[in-house]
Amino acid sequence: MPVAIRGSTSPEATGWRGLFRTKSIEQSIRDTDEPDSKLRKDLTAWDLTIFGVAVVIGAGIFTLTARTAGNVAGPSVSLAFVFAAVACGLTALCYAEFASTVPVAGSAYTFSYATFGELVAWIIGWDLVLEFALAVSVVAKGWSQYLGEVMGSHSPIAHIGSISFDWGAALLIVVLGILLATGTKLSSRVSAVAVGIKLAVIALVLVVGLSYFDKSNLTPYIPPSKPGESSEGLHQSLFSFFTGGGHSSFGWYGLLAAASLVFFAFIGFDVVATAAEETKNPQKAVPRGILGSLVIVTILYVAVSLVLTGMVPYTALSGDKATLATAFALHGADWAKNIISIGALAGLTTVVMVMYLGQTRVLFAMARDGLLPRQLAHTGGKGTPVRITAIVGVVCALLAGFVDFGTLEEMVNIGTLFAFVLVSVGVVILRRTRPDLPRGFRVPLVPLIPILAVLACGWLMLNLSVETWLRFLIWMVLGFVVYFAYGRRHSLLSKSVQ
Repeated sequence: MPVAIRGSTSPEATGWRGLFRTKSIEQSIRDTDEPDSKLRKDLTAWDLTIFGVAVVIGAGIFTLTARTAGNVAGPSVSLAFVFAAVACGLTALCYAEFASTVPVAGSAYTFSYATFGELVAWIIGWDLVLEFALAVSVVAKGWSQYLGEVMGSHSPIAHIGSISFDWGAALLIVVLGILLATGTKLSSRVSAVAVGIKLAVIALVLVVGLSYFDKSNLTPYIPPSKPGESSEGLHQSLFSFFTGGGHSSFGWYGLLAAASLVFFAFIGFDVVATAAEETKNPQKAVPRGILGSLVIVTILYVAVSLVLTGMVPYTALSGDKATLATAFALHGADWAKNIISIGALAGLTTVVMVMYLGQTRVLFAMARDGLLPRQLAHTGGKGTPVRITAIVGVVCALLAGFVDFGTLEEMVNIGTLFAFVLVSVGVVILRRTRPDLPRGFRVPLVPLIPILAVLACGWLMLNLSVETWLRFLIWMVLGFVVYFAYGRRHSLLSKSVQ
């Protein structure tokens, strides 16, 4: 049987230049109709908006706001969320254009294949695999901690000799894996219920918090600057490593530092793009889902941070253990701790679910292209990649159950920002190479908006620690080894030009 032409047929395509052969948009879209690896189109703009809110609003809204206010920015943390939302919105616009133009599973991996070529696509796919796996496992462990608080004296940790097993985190991943294997529509309905619970908790926090609100606590809105603690060696930021400068808390620099911190509270909206292939009208629904969810979560973050810093002086929130519950406890409302824990449980449940979904869809897209074993892309009658879902579930459950991640959590951040940079640059490239493509959404002011997105993400990456950068580079090197050992030889795009 002749092999369908999937990309460039020039002689260079099989040599060194072949590493950068691109996969045409048309072929990517045709691949979505392959009977054995076809995903069901069940999702609407509303479903995608729920997914976006589900993955962005987690326990961070109950903890990050308080700690950032108390240690870095004071009452101006609400403005820091606005700055972070603007930076995040620049990238969201780029994702919206790509997802409406290439409504195919895989998100940044698929977009990179169409613009930068196979090698870069593999690297970003390899990067996303680590990002999502760590995110699922780390957040599941956070969920288990909140479960322990709700259970009181019963900890979800089992001890087998000297080995500890977090059965709470593992159980959550197994249950969500079964839901995702059943279908994305059912997952969306479960996610909607959990989102409803956490939004109800947030609404309660806002209403009750307003009864303790004192506008004098918001003065000064930007507290005077003071020297902050600086890390040394591999623990310091890459920016500090090269410039030799430390950092300060509060003041305008503290406000900008806070924007860098809370930016990570928005990470996750890009997962919405991975579900583009399972959406009924992706050209319109995906941009609405991405941008709509970003607007909703920004409003919630700003509202909670304003109420929080109006309830108590920001100095009362200093330290590493401050949360929303701290502000309520200072007013004698200790009951809020359990309510907030329930909200955090609901919030983290949806974060794990949507990150899990993103992981499976990136692996699915890579397997369908032959860069990973093609058998993993099998969907069968269910229309969902059950094999990949099961494998990811087992791996993440074991990681969450047995591994203490510590500073590995920052790997999620650097992986996400790397993907953001490539997608932003890719918009400019695709505008030049394929201006004829129909776009359901167009980024305004190109190339200005994508350039600003790259600069914002680049600044945030510079603020990550040196050890995070080193671990990221090691993972990338390992990715090159796997690609040249397996991916390049089994790539369907490569076979089509031989």
